[in-house]
Amino acid sequence: MTDFSTVPDAPRSDNPDLLAALAADLLALDYTVDGVAELLGEEAHQALGRDQTVPAVLVLRESTEPLATVCKLWLLAQDIQNKELSVVLPSLSIETLSLLGLIEAVPGADRVRAAIDLRPYGWPADGKGGNDTNLWVASDLGAHQRPGVLRHDHVLGIGQASLTLAQGTIRREVNKALDVGTGCGIQLFHLLQHAKTVVATDISVRALAFTRFNLLLNAPALGLNVGDLEPNDVNPAGNPERVAPRVSLRLGSLLEPVAGESFDLIVSNPPFVITPRHFGEDAGQQFTYRDGGLAGDAIVERLVRELPAVLAPGGTAQMLGNWEIKTTANDAGAPVEWSDRPRLWIPEGVQAWFIQREQVSPGGYAETWLQDASQGRESQAYVTAYENYVLDFASRAVAGIGFGYILLRTPAAGEGVPEARFEEILYPIEQPVGPHLAAALDRERWLEHRESIHDELLVVAEDVTEERHQRPGAEHPGVILLRQGAGLRRTNLLSTELAGFVSASDGDLTVAALIGALADLLDRPDAEFSRNLYSEVCNLVRDGFLLPA
Repeated sequence: MTDFSTVPDAPRSDNPDLLAALAADLLALDYTVDGVAELLGEEAHQALGRDQTVPAVLVLRESTEPLATVCKLWLLAQDIQNKELSVVLPSLSIETLSLLGLIEAVPGADRVRAAIDLRPYGWPADGKGGNDTNLWVASDLGAHQRPGVLRHDHVLGIGQASLTLAQGTIRREVNKALDVGTGCGIQLFHLLQHAKTVVATDISVRALAFTRFNLLLNAPALGLNVGDLEPNDVNPAGNPERVAPRVSLRLGSLLEPVAGESFDLIVSNPPFVITPRHFGEDAGQQFTYRDGGLAGDAIVERLVRELPAVLAPGGTAQMLGNWEIKTTANDAGAPVEWSDRPRLWIPEGVQAWFIQREQVSPGGYAETWLQDASQGRESQAYVTAYENYVLDFASRAVAGIGFGYILLRTPAAGEGVPEARFEEILYPIEQPVGPHLAAALDRERWLEHRESIHDELLVVAEDVTEERHQRPGAEHPGVILLRQGAGLRRTNLLSTELAGFVSASDGDLTVAALIGALADLLDRPDAEFSRNLYSEVCNLVRDGFLLPA
């Protein structure tokens, strides 16, 4: 068994009373998302979110406010006088903060510096403005806060990928949830708001130590007490007489720690980064927070293939991932589509939805991830690493790398399996998008449960607008567009007949009646016209342009 409360080079969580005292001091300082934003101002606060510290340094350079002291320490990684820190955090001594692994002494000076990054985190209850949940997240210091290449067992903090997954996750009440590759616990925080029990796994013992620290530091806000948290990587399913804890932290790779169990919801921000493999390389040479240890996109493929096996009927898995896009033509001789490769991963009988949000070249991909780990600070090493990326992709004929959302669902009893969906949405979408993904799945089931929708009444969704474009002097528009203002913000090019259907969809006439009226109006009595228009109407319902009245 592994005790995650006292892991070397990680925050200690073996004394919950000390963490409660720290939380009280931080809250008294208003060390919250809103408090820091007000102190820094909008421009510096937004820059800090991009890991750019200079604006915040300039704003706080002359500040003597107590809140500025902890911002300088844990956000900007500046040295702080011992006396100054003791004043703003009165409940804990310098020695105690050091013992907890939060600060370290500056050699030869009566000063301390951050041993970790500790920053506020929160979200609004209504998904809109303001933060109703005030939490703190401990993680390793980033490349913008400390010199040198990151340690290979680096524990990542609040990043754009973790926020993207949190915003895209469907938030419905579930009995049992799983967070695969929890890192510092961001997804776990959110799952605790709507799951009765949560299992969180990671291959890194340091990551689980950070997670346990974060859970106990934020226990009241998360609705936890010490008894809700299982301290060791024990599988409670192995003892039928034991009551499972609210949160279970388990050490192990991918799904190994949860073999034989099932979950209603699974989330994963896995180590999906595609990095070159080297002969004789071991795990100690990899960045565990981003590198799954397999060649190419195999880590994402493996999860897509295996996650459904631990999903309960009707359960959903949501994750982020990369996939390789090949240069060679497929077996049919057609040009390669970005979806060709992930399409092969989907297990039989599983609903799948891939949304590609970005596609980059091999060179662009190398630049992104070399910069991420500060591997560009020594010129020759950077050249060698860059070349390794390019050669690795060339060895598999990779022309590009896609990134996006992956949603998998196992049908409940009696349900069919909708056709897999592959969409490329490269423009900004509404956040959080999770509620819109949930509504899309509901519409899929609504359509699937009906033999037809000919007798249904439909209305246009509230966020939908229509655009018509025509040449000057033209009698009729040449282009008619239907646009969504919310959710995935799709745009649909309409035919004349489909535009007519949408315009008349006010809930008064059935689908069959509207199709019949348009057939008469356009003098198209043939069955093919009605069949094609009906199919297009179903697609508009599926995408949320039209809704049941």
